[in-house]
Parts: sequence; C-alpha cells; structure tokens
Amino acid sequence: MSKFKKKANTKQDIPTSALPDIIFMLLFFFMVTTVLREVTINVKQRIPDATQLRKLQRKSLVSYLYIGEPKKTAQWGTEPRIQANDVFIEPKDVILWVNQEKDKLNEVERDQLTVAMKVDKEAKRGLVSDVELQLRKANARKLLYTTLQEMEE
Repeated sequence: MSKFKKKANTKQDIPTSALPDIIFMLLFFFMVTTVLREVTINVKQRIPDATQLRKLQRKSLVSYLYIGEPKKTAQWGTEPRIQANDVFIEPKDVILWVNQEKDKLNEVERDQLTVAMKVDKEAKRGLVSDVELQLRKANARKLLYTTLQEMEE
C-alpha cells in the first residue's frame, strides 16, 4: 500500500569525539588568562580589624608595602622588616622604591599613586612612623592601611 516505511528505531546519540578537544581548549584558555600572585609575601601578616572601610576604585594605581616579622626568622631575624615587591628594604630606601613605582605608571597617573601598607598588628609603631616620614619626603601623599572588616555580633 504505502511505498514509505517508518523506521522503528532511530539513534539519537550525541557525538562525544570532540569533547576532549573542547576540554583541553578550555583548560589552556584558563591557564593562559589566569594571573598568578606577583609578589611572594615574606613577612607574617596578622592584619588588624576595622569598622569603616572604603573600596579602591583602581587597583592598578596601588603599590603595597608589607611590614611584619619575617617568616624565615633564622635568615632574617625576628625584628619587623619592610617588604616592597619581593625584597626587604630599609626605611631610607622607601623614597627610591616610590620613585620606581611612579616610573611604572603613565605620567598623568603618577600623582595618583596610592601606597597601601599591610602592617602586622604586632609591628612597632616606630618603624611605621619612619616609613610614613619617608613617604612624605617622596611626595607619596595617598596612604592607606589594609585591614580586615570587623564582624559585628
């Protein structure tokens, strides 16, 4: 009667032969685009808590100074030290460091450089005061202290 017959069993499988290629492309994409930590922190950080916080607008204009006891006390001692990028510096070297950080920025943005200090809460105030004085001499007037937000009970 009818010339056409309906197929009783039709396969509807999804081809998975290209699946490993897609997974490896995604893996390589995320490996290439992920930014790793640029600075290895060599000082202990017990950051104090704060109640009033403000978020930064442009993090590219921020340079970090870490002040605290070195993690390798056998090599560097137990006195709090200043870490800028991946090296320890003395308070007198802060001016040179600020000038190097300003040189990395565009000429228009050099006045907008913000120095963020992550200071251990056990660090001596005298060292922090010396760094602040050197920052004033280097004309780095924008200074902020990095803290953790205090949880309200």
